[in-house]
Amino acid sequence: MFDPAKPSYFLNPAHVPLDGAGVTLINPSTLEPAGVYGEPGPEVIDSVLARVNVAQKGWAALDQKSRARILHQVANDIEAGDMTEVARLMTLETGKPFPEAIGEIANIPPVFRYYAEMARNDGGKIAGTMQPGSFQFQTWEPLGTTVHIVPYNFPLILGCWSIAASLAAGNGIVLKAAPAGTLCAMKFMEFFRALPADLIACLPGGGDVGQHLIDSPKTHAVAFTGSVPTGKAVAVAAAQHLKPAVIEAGGSDPLIVSKHADLTVAAAGAVTAAFLQSGQVCTSTERIYVVDEVHDAFVAAFVAHAQKLRIGDGMGISEIGPLVSEPARAKVMRLVEDAVAQGATIECGGKIAEGAGPGWFYEPTILTGVRPGMAILTEEIFGPAVSIIRVKDFDEALAMANDSPFGLGACAFTNDLEEAFRAVNELQAGMVWVNNPLVDNDALPFGGIKNSGLGRTLGRQGLDAFRQPKMAVIDPKAKLADWWYPYPDDWFYSEDAQGGRSHVAG
Repeated sequence: MFDPAKPSYFLNPAHVPLDGAGVTLINPSTLEPAGVYGEPGPEVIDSVLARVNVAQKGWAALDQKSRARILHQVANDIEAGDMTEVARLMTLETGKPFPEAIGEIANIPPVFRYYAEMARNDGGKIAGTMQPGSFQFQTWEPLGTTVHIVPYNFPLILGCWSIAASLAAGNGIVLKAAPAGTLCAMKFMEFFRALPADLIACLPGGGDVGQHLIDSPKTHAVAFTGSVPTGKAVAVAAAQHLKPAVIEAGGSDPLIVSKHADLTVAAAGAVTAAFLQSGQVCTSTERIYVVDEVHDAFVAAFVAHAQKLRIGDGMGISEIGPLVSEPARAKVMRLVEDAVAQGATIECGGKIAEGAGPGWFYEPTILTGVRPGMAILTEEIFGPAVSIIRVKDFDEALAMANDSPFGLGACAFTNDLEEAFRAVNELQAGMVWVNNPLVDNDALPFGGIKNSGLGRTLGRQGLDAFRQPKMAVIDPKAKLADWWYPYPDDWFYSEDAQGGRSHVAG
């Protein structure tokens, strides 16, 4: 059983003690200790990778029906297991409200079921032959051992999106847990005991552990979710070894409110999109572009809805928990204060929450009068602050929404069908929501463009990211081909030659 007071790592099916006292994790609500994590050294990491690689060979040799059966058992075990303890640990170490921690875990089993059947359904394709009597086709093969580096805000489900696909493709797994997120990740790993021994591991630690995993010749692909600077560094590190990488980096997602929007629905949706998990969501709405005709009415409804949110410890009754750390809150405060200094107006919030507790709390903050060029529009806030920008029409809203180095998600509220399709077609983002923000679907690709990412998780693209195609040609009966060496003399150049021929590419 996992003990949050003792440093360890996980190599299926057991938690393995780590030497040393470990690093103390602080509850961001109470500022009290929540547990400890250790950091394995290079020798431990290499030993784990060696064992995962051996187990992966056996896993890859299994037929897809057997793999699917085991992945369904993993889903069964999660559903039948005690989610409460995992969710409690998640709340204690990240500050996430308990209902959202439970919801994160509850949404994990379906992705394992989806990929169990997706991989079983698609084993390759048969191509139209280029030569009579030749059987020419493509198969899929696993990459080997894949590394999954996750952030603190969704320490389980974001990893499981890529882990489920990678397992279904036949790979071994190493999860590099987020420091704040280690305790729940370690406890959650107990649900993977239906997998073969050594096939999956979870290693705690910081950047040094992640770097070692990426650089190791015993790993073969990387899935990363986190900030833009770290995402770029991971992509470069993986590229140096020609390893495939799926990168989901940060965002500063726009939301457009049209004159054709239902303002009551738009205000409620925008509050959730902006302040879910205290704005610590990669697809959080951070920039709202409101058409002039409805600007004032939307602001009033938006502020009124935001002021109903309760602030407090995630183990209590609250929608808004703390930020994960003091530096995280300091960044939000800096961006808000900078915007105000340049003329923005605070409509609500804008200060440290009083009475919520000693932790890193900050009130849900809404700013108006925000102008292009302010840092709050060009940096990822990753906290409970959102800017409203008045625009003259839907055209200007689209143009300003796209004027960003980010391109993860984007949202629009409108009841005009033409505007809805324009939002889908013209917003520069990997995902677009109309009247229904922040929804994901196991069967649809999740990811961004521009500085927000590379590649996709979920959907068929999420499976293909962790397997490689192999072309195969089989002639049932060996026979000579007319283009094999040696060439006939009349194929060589002469003044009256018509040219030779070739059936070989390249």
